[in-house]
This record gives sequence, structure tokens and C-alpha cells, in this order.
Amino acid sequence: MQSTEEDARPASLARPRALRPGDKVAVLSMSSPADLPALDVGLDALRFAGLDPVVYPSARDRGSLRSYLAGDDAMRVADLRSALTDPDIAGIIFATGGSGSQRTLEALDLQSIPAGPPKVLAGYSDVTAALEAVASRLGWASLHSPMVCSDGASAHYSFGSMLRTLMHPEQAMELTFPGATTIRGGRATGVTRGGNITLLSASVGTDTSWPADGAILLVEDVDEETYRLDRMLTQLRRSGYLRGVAGIVAGTFAGCGDPAEVQAILTERLGSLGVPMIAWANIGHGGYTQAFPIGIAAELDADAGTLRLLDPPLLPARPD
Repeated sequence: MQSTEEDARPASLARPRALRPGDKVAVLSMSSPADLPALDVGLDALRFAGLDPVVYPSARDRGSLRSYLAGDDAMRVADLRSALTDPDIAGIIFATGGSGSQRTLEALDLQSIPAGPPKVLAGYSDVTAALEAVASRLGWASLHSPMVCSDGASAHYSFGSMLRTLMHPEQAMELTFPGATTIRGGRATGVTRGGNITLLSASVGTDTSWPADGAILLVEDVDEETYRLDRMLTQLRRSGYLRGVAGIVAGTFAGCGDPAEVQAILTERLGSLGVPMIAWANIGHGGYTQAFPIGIAAELDADAGTLRLLDPPLLPARPD
């Protein structure tokens, strides 16, 4: 029987419900300590949006084990497990990134999480590891987005993009990147995935890595030397992670040196894969960053600098 265009359309992962006013959302860290003043501002913003943030101990821990970790592994695992399994918690918006998510995932047995409706996880940077993990082990879609501790002049834009996707997903079906550069033109269809290059390369070889076969892949990073970007991208190539990738969205690379050199490395290491690719999309660290759904069927138009989702990133909110 001849296949139809619908048959060939990639399938999104299991989509969580959108959030609605009054929903309880977990705020925790699976990585580093949060900046407390920024945390308090972010919590107020969530409340103004109508959400009810539930602050877990890891969100306010000041580095009781090591300065770069929010609490010990047991605290972070307990917080994340509780948020994933508590039926009163509608979703998780991470307080901050940093470092430590790989330790948290090592100590957390995701397969022991009871089966149930998926919950949305929202975050980026070090949280990339968690977004990969719930995709590969639980089959859940999620949101690569700003976190509670968003600050700076662009925080209002970035926080607004996150809240729009979490609470009004039907309004977040197309992402436009007017400042993007086309590295290789064309269109590609696939399932969105990826995130921070450091975390993607660190997960290779683990049971939570989610390789890019059939993907519209996001890559971004911050404060990395260009030789390190080159090495991590080469690791993704050599490991087979990039085999079968359908298209690439390279985001921001704040603090990574000369933009011309960064673009040359991206072009040489990723453009040579021969798939549609854009660079400098406003996703990731620094500036006016957009929320990027993970695990959703989408079409990348590299010439126009747009990403069109083929499904809403979240299901409609549950009825009252």
C-alpha cells in the first residue's frame, strides 16, 4: 500500500498538559544553587501569571555540600522525584541551571517513576540532561526555555515566551528567527531535540542520551572556548550521535569568542552534514531567548529562518 504524506509525518512524543491559572508548579534545582534575589523575582512573576509555585528545598540551598551544587545528591533526587510523582504538581519549572544534573540523573532511577500522565519540565542549560532523560526514558515532550531565575534587560521577553508556551501553546506554533544566518538552505521535517552542547556530549554513552536520528536538532552553548566547541561537536560526530539528523538550529553562543570563528566551526563541523541549518537563532544563553519545545514534530525552513510546529507543544489544559 502506498504511504501517504500523513504516514511519513514524524510523531511527537507524549505531550503534557498546558498549565492553567491556579496550577501548582514545582520550583527546584537539579544543578547549582539559585541566585536568591532573582529567584524571588521569578516566583513573583509566576504568581502574577496565575500559577502557584511550590518551592522545594533545593531551590534555596546555598551549596551545603559543594559550592556548585544545590544540596547533596539525595536532596536534589528527592525533590525531583517528589515533583514528578505528586499528583498535585502540574509541572516543573527549574530554578536555575549550572552544574550537577548528571549527578542527579545518576542517582535517580527514572524507570521507577510510576506510569502516569506526563508533566511538563521547563528549563535549559544544565537542565538539557533532564529534558533528554524524560524524552529517552519516559517518552515525554518538554520545553527548552528560560527558568525562574531569569534576569537582565531581556528577562521580560524570555519569561513571556516561556509562559506563552506553557499556558497558551496554541499561540506558540511558529518560531521565527529574524537574526538567524542560513548556513545551508532548504526544508527539513523531524522531531525537535537537543540543547546545550556540553550536556549533549556529556550524556553520550549513558542510558539517557537521545541521539539526533530524524531530529531537528538545537545546539547552543555559553562561555566556551572555540577549541572546546570544536572538540565537543567532533565528539558528537564520532560517537554517532548526529547520524541521521534532519536539520539543525544553532542558537546563541554568548561568551564563546569571536562570532565569525564560532560560525566557521559550526559550518565546518555541522554544515558538512548536508542538512538544512541556521545559526544565531535566539535560543539559549544571553539576550532575547525563545522557548523551544523538545520532542515535537516540526518543519524547519532554513531559508526563511522559521520553525513551524506540526503539533501544539502541549495538550490543552485539563478542564475545571
